Amino acid sequence: MNWTVVGVVAAGGAIGSAARYLVTVLVQRAIGTGFPWWTLSVNVVGSFIMGVLVAAIALRWSICQTGQAFLMIGLLGGFTTFSAFSLDVATLIERNAVLSAGGYVAGSVVLSIGALFAGMAMARALFA
Repeated sequence: MNWTVVGVVAAGGAIGSAARYLVTVLVQRAIGTGFPWWTLSVNVVGSFIMGVLVAAIALRWSICQTGQAFLMIGLLGGFTTFSAFSLDVATLIERNAVLSAGGYVAGSVVLSIGALFAGMAMARALFA
């Protein structure tokens, strides 16, 4: 375990989380709270930035592993974990594992939403 990388990821996560909060506040003020546009915004923007970073690092930019961890795991992970999910799906598709990608998407969505409801039910049973 490299504690320098852990610290860099934590710092990036703090910055990304603060950026997510700021975007959330700005979008809610601009558009309202009737639909979660703020979450959609950070997920789409974060996924776009992840795509730019992955391609730029592969094709042109020389960024050390610590710098990559700061940007992709820390900063974008704090901003939106959906960017990592999007990269995983794209990687599976580019490896021609389309069926696996579809299973991953369906499983992630269904299981995550199911887990959220299960957690809510458990908390309600314990604390109600």
